[in-house]
Amino acid sequence: MKNTGTLKVTTRGDREIVMTRVFDAPRHLVWDAHTKPELVKRWLTGPPGWTFAVCEMDLRVGGKYRWVWKGPDGTEMGMGGVYREIVPPERLVNTQLFDQDWTGGEAIGTLDFTERDGKTSITNTILYSSRAARDAVLKTPMEQGMGAGYDRLEELLATPAVFVD
Repeated sequence: MKNTGTLKVTTRGDREIVMTRVFDAPRHLVWDAHTKPELVKRWLTGPPGWTFAVCEMDLRVGGKYRWVWKGPDGTEMGMGGVYREIVPPERLVNTQLFDQDWTGGEAIGTLDFTERDGKTSITNTILYSSRAARDAVLKTPMEQGMGAGYDRLEELLATPAVFVD
């Protein structure tokens, strides 16, 4: 499968980061890749050399999720939150808080999935507690990490047998 588009990162207002990417796959598969732990673990692994050590997801409004990545040197980076809105296969909203809260409090993540002509556009909007928090995130390698994850997701989506129940 050819790369159908790269990750685009923009800001909106004082506190939001908006990331968009188009995948050459139907929306229900892109949704599954974001909501089934066995699939999330295959693409959201972090930078090269990192592993996805914990991927727990209770996908229901009020349900919690917990993710922990482990670096090659043993460093751990964990985060979690609560699902606030779930509209399959259109929208997923959750709180986000890293274990080492360097962003100044909980953020709200909204994933919107839109299909057109068999391709799915995802818009990942993250609302931070302050402009300073948002700007601090923009200075990290978040864009490269998300881009690499979405590249792995694109490869996963090219293997439809993975999605058979």
